[in-house]
Amino acid sequence: MKVSAHIVVPDAAEASAWYVTAFGARERSRIPLPGGTVMTVELELGDSVVHVGSEFPAYGIVAPGTIGGTATVLQIDVDDADALWTRAIAAGATPRHPIADQFWGERHGQLVDPFGHRWNIAHVLRVVPHEEIVAAAAKAFGG
Repeated sequence: MKVSAHIVVPDAAEASAWYVTAFGARERSRIPLPGGTVMTVELELGDSVVHVGSEFPAYGIVAPGTIGGTATVLQIDVDDADALWTRAIAAGATPRHPIADQFWGERHGQLVDPFGHRWNIAHVLRVVPHEEIVAAAAKAFGG
């Protein structure tokens, strides 16, 4: 079994170009429609596939901006989170949670792309025992 993300944006061609610039994605395929609209673009990000689909509100296919945001967060694990963070911010992403060393052992930050999708950018700093993560989470979130 394999899970891959399918995200909806206002314009798949525009968003895919941004993901190539910001995250270093590689386009694998696209489905163009008459009139110049692109239905979907399949992107490769490292070992993962992300399908980027254009918004079609008449069919209930809507982007985060249309529904007022998203609760979903996609995570990109890399060898150098700071470098990808800087690249994405330079391309126009908005920081949501600044990149920093986290109690669970990652260098981690969250940003929002220009199309309303949230992305965690992270790399592992150290392996933290589960019990230590649970205790730190309880302290951080008041549990």
